[in-house]
Amino acid sequence: MTQPASASGGRPIGQPRSTSTVILLSLVTCGIYAIFWIYNTFEELKAYNGEGQGGGTGTLLCFVFIGWWKLCEEIEKMYQADGKESPVKSDDGILAIIPFVNWFIFIPKVQNALNDFWVSKGAAPAA
Repeated sequence: MTQPASASGGRPIGQPRSTSTVILLSLVTCGIYAIFWIYNTFEELKAYNGEGQGGGTGTLLCFVFIGWWKLCEEIEKMYQADGKESPVKSDDGILAIIPFVNWFIFIPKVQNALNDFWVSKGAAPAA
């Protein structure tokens, strides 16, 4: 779910999420919440950037591993367009396919980058 536009130049901003909640819910639901998270993340990025994969396409691409690179690439582009150094690089997508690294390194890296960006645009910090 995107939040109303404010400091984002009229574009809808994404919702910051608790990184630990994303990881915990993903593990407890055997990955079902991770699919929800991926879908929403791609939807928020497309709504903000006005381009890229939407939730459905992005989620499907993650099942064949390409989506993880695309997710990182979209975040990197978003930061670059804002004139900032991105904490996530497109090459970081490789982390998502390594067992256990995906939950404890990749997701925190991606979600923290998203949280920082959305908060800088006026979103309320994650609870």
